[in-house]
Amino acid sequence: MKRLAVFMYGVLSYAAFFLVFLYAIGFIGNFLLPRSMDSAPRVPIGQALVIDALLLAVFAVQHSVMARPLFKQMLTRFIPEAAERSTYVLCSSLLLIAFFAFWQPIGGAIWNVENPALRDAINSVCFLGFGLVLMSTLLINHFDLFGLRQVWLYLLGKPYTQLEFRTPLFYKYVRHPLYVGWMISFWATPTMTGAHLLFAILTTVYMLMAIRWEERDLITVHGESYENYRNQVPKLVPSLVPYRAEEERAISSQRTAA
Repeated sequence: MKRLAVFMYGVLSYAAFFLVFLYAIGFIGNFLLPRSMDSAPRVPIGQALVIDALLLAVFAVQHSVMARPLFKQMLTRFIPEAAERSTYVLCSSLLLIAFFAFWQPIGGAIWNVENPALRDAINSVCFLGFGLVLMSTLLINHFDLFGLRQVWLYLLGKPYTQLEFRTPLFYKYVRHPLYVGWMISFWATPTMTGAHLLFAILTTVYMLMAIRWEERDLITVHGESYENYRNQVPKLVPSLVPYRAEEERAISSQRTAA
């Protein structure tokens, strides 16, 4: 029963994430929803700035602290290790729901593209950014990233095994295509209001910081393999030349010599 309960907890946590992700597309991109990031202001600008900055700060702290190995060790003293990632995903989803509920638009247009065709083109780029985010997670094992693989193995009574370091598709050209996708989604908007600009700037700064913390953890887990990868592949601006691991280069050299 305990294994089944942990599995159901993981499934529900994943379902919460997926619904929140879909809502985020509409909220950030101002699609279909009656209230979104760039709706009409409801409170004075000073109050709105404080509320929005606090919402982003709380999410950033949770997202970073819960991802650190030390916090994970502390958390798994109280919950099964298999449920740790699902708990992270659920907490992130709940904070995003609070973000959507309490976000305060500021108004004012930094830029506003009025040409319908150009607006559609920019919105398409925004959608492509969200698509890049989802595709990037699928390439590196979407279900492990969001905790489903962990609870499934726990249900089957099998030990969790760390994923091997791989560089599929986008990862051969840029180290963090997932963050690239988020940045595209946040900045590609035909109407940039004050609130949207605040959101885009603060989230971009946070992601640049998060990359440093994340890469320290990746070096700890994957060692020299990730070090070599980091030295050869750009962080956010894609390279024109695909990455090849040392083993691939050695095989290629042998074939060329032959």
